[in-house]
Amino acid sequence: MSRPTGALVLHRMPREPAAAVLLLHGGRAEGLGAPPRPNLPALRMRPFARAIAGAGAARDVLVAEVRYVHRGWNGDRADPVHDVWQALRELCCVAGPLPVVLVGHSMGGRAALRAAADPLVRAVVGLAPWCPPGEPVMHLGDTAVVLLHDEADRVTDARASWDYVRRARARGARAAGIVMPDGRHAMLRQAHAWHRVTTQTTLGLLGLTALPEGLFTGRVPTARPGLRAVPVSCPGRP
Repeated sequence: MSRPTGALVLHRMPREPAAAVLLLHGGRAEGLGAPPRPNLPALRMRPFARAIAGAGAARDVLVAEVRYVHRGWNGDRADPVHDVWQALRELCCVAGPLPVVLVGHSMGGRAALRAAADPLVRAVVGLAPWCPPGEPVMHLGDTAVVLLHDEADRVTDARASWDYVRRARARGARAAGIVMPDGRHAMLRQAHAWHRVTTQTTLGLLGLTALPEGLFTGRVPTARPGLRAVPVSCPGRP
């Protein structure tokens, strides 16, 4: 892994990369300080990086993470979005204009969705993403979006993810939701399932493996009857 001197932290750099995956970890709603050390949300994304880099179809895929300047989203500042844009600029400098899939967890999922309009971004995979009501979808255009969520998550609300998918589809975007069987917000239970589905989806969105038939045309998930996540408007922990 490269020494993190900028926004782009390389995990795997093929000799001639054909595509790239950038991973975005979670954070807080507010926080102007730098992410702490050790950075547990960033460490949680490392197994995803290893799973993607280790897949046979990913031989020519560059894998990196986005390094945040600030720990929080910070209202209208939307600080991590600027970090994503900076990482994409740095990516162009080191590897050229590659097609990119952004894989973001929680606050990182929201940042990935906001950065989806960048011309390099082919798709976004959101893991238990933070999707506040009214989160914009008009900018998605041709960018594909797949959101994974455990409906028992008590930090971010799966219902908000499914609402985002419905609104994105209504605007003509290719969007899908996948219900994960367990894992809550930290994705620790059934972690292997999260790593596997994320890897398969990410590589499928890059055109390297097949995506499930009807992924973008099937029914959008709805929360199971009787199951209500605690209503939240922002991640309350890293």
